[in-house]
Amino acid sequence: MLNESVEILNGNNGSKLGQNAQSLAHEVSWFVKRVNDRLKHYFAADENTLQENQQSVELAAPDLSNDPSVYAEFVNYYRLTEDERMLLMLALIPNIQPNLLDVFFSANKSSGRGYTEFGGIKGARHSGFIPTVETALFLLAGHDLTHRFYCYRLFEPDHIFSAHNIINIDHGSSAEPFYSSAINISEEYVDFFTTGVFRKPQFSLEFPAKRLTTKMDWEDLVVDEYTGQQLDDLRIWLQHGRRLYEEWGMDKKLKPGYKALFHGPPGTGKSLTAALLGKLYQLDVYRIDLSMVISKYIGETEKNLEKVFSKAENKNWILFFDEADALFGKRTGISDSHDKYANQEIAYLLQRLEDYPGLVILASNMRNNVDEAFTRRLQSIIHFQKPQPKERLRLWTNAFSGACTPPDRGELERIANQYDLAGGAIMNVVQYVSLLALNRNENVISPDDIIKGIKKELKKEGKTL
Repeated sequence: MLNESVEILNGNNGSKLGQNAQSLAHEVSWFVKRVNDRLKHYFAADENTLQENQQSVELAAPDLSNDPSVYAEFVNYYRLTEDERMLLMLALIPNIQPNLLDVFFSANKSSGRGYTEFGGIKGARHSGFIPTVETALFLLAGHDLTHRFYCYRLFEPDHIFSAHNIINIDHGSSAEPFYSSAINISEEYVDFFTTGVFRKPQFSLEFPAKRLTTKMDWEDLVVDEYTGQQLDDLRIWLQHGRRLYEEWGMDKKLKPGYKALFHGPPGTGKSLTAALLGKLYQLDVYRIDLSMVISKYIGETEKNLEKVFSKAENKNWILFFDEADALFGKRTGISDSHDKYANQEIAYLLQRLEDYPGLVILASNMRNNVDEAFTRRLQSIIHFQKPQPKERLRLWTNAFSGACTPPDRGELERIANQYDLAGGAIMNVVQYVSLLALNRNENVISPDDIIKGIKKELKKEGKTL
């Protein structure tokens, strides 16, 4: 039987950590009693009468109605049943008190191996018991087939646990029964239930995307008037989209999410705008690293993308695909099997984009490089053109540090009118001339410094003054 002493992290019960620990301690204690009750009835029936009476003594789950912990808030918000709470704890326990499941390693004396009914697997690094769907079904239903079949719904894709990526089901080999699949709780929810904070995913092969941030504010963005108006449309959706779907009931008529294409020359503010939109509405922005996504091997690109989309599901993240034409480029005519599969890959992307409920931004230097199948599904196509003299003057005026003395407005206006540079190039020049001044142990930026920096920047682009 399981040891009923529960040793979850103790803390000051007045703190959030303490509240979470206390709440989980009560829930684990209830779980332990339910498991022990199930095992007692199972072994009594197995060894004595073999009767099918698997009705457990009713052990009510802890009352969480006045519990301030994040776990209690989650349970109350989704109105989880006792079966759902048992499943959630089964998935969580290997992360907070794994020794409690060691009892399921018990050997069956008649077969000399573990009990098939208990399910479970042993991990490559985790030495404890990793529960499977079969483990959950045994704990919830025992030999009661009616209740077992009823519990199947807990593992359906549209159940809250799967739909919100709370509990993952590792199917492993397709040749094995589905119910032998391992179940585990996502890292984000382990952190959420224990610390009260969602963990930000780390950039890796398992999550090929990096969080995009900026210290600038929306007022620092310099674009032409028409582009600004188009961006306002996007901002309105971010502010009122949820009300449109939920309060106005338009989720029945409109496809979820919002898709936009930013196109224009490098350095015109496409990435910055994506970061600023996230900052403006307190949304995480993730730039997908296409170098780690795109694969020459059939099916790998979709698998890599699915890692991002499944992690982003129901998180309200902004997904930013920079240089998107590498992934969303025009379809080719079918001349061989590789062309055929490339087109199937685009079909997968189309479906995944349509299903994503948040904001997706595709960025490309050239609008025509993006396949029409994608552009037809976009709500906005926004052109980031090179800044004109008026915008360039704003960029030059706002670019310098307050610790230095830049040329006067007349000089900056002359430079802005004469030299056609994008915002990114202007900032490269400002960095260059600022370092020159620091190297001279001065704080004055001269017009000659700026012209020298502009020449250097144009030479990078293969141009001359």
